[in-house]
Amino acid sequence: QVQLVESGGGLVQTGGSLRLSCAASGRTFSAYTMAWFRQAPGKEREFVASITGGGGTTNYADSVKGRFTIYRDNAQNTVYLQMSSLKPEDTAVYYCKVRIYWGKGTLVTVSS
Repeated sequence: QVQLVESGGGLVQTGGSLRLSCAASGRTFSAYTMAWFRQAPGKEREFVASITGGGGTTNYADSVKGRFTIYRDNAQNTVYLQMSSLKPEDTAVYYCKVRIYWGKGTLVTVSS
């Protein structure tokens, strides 16, 4: 059974940093693009960042470019999201996705 488990969320002040992790189990996803999405209270889920299977290509939402970095460790079947210069508008539940599979999310709260 495939599982994606996010971790690393928490409460941080404006300007701070957090690193999110998403560990996949049940099968290997090294050949597939993995992505992070987020959903703020009262808003729709939105794309944050993605990375191809080999890690050669990354894409970011304009709102996080230059502040967030996505990377992966295929040996660990894990994708990461390094978030820096966090803003209150980054507050959301962050979800990991690969193919049709979603994690349950991890909450990031940025205080002003």
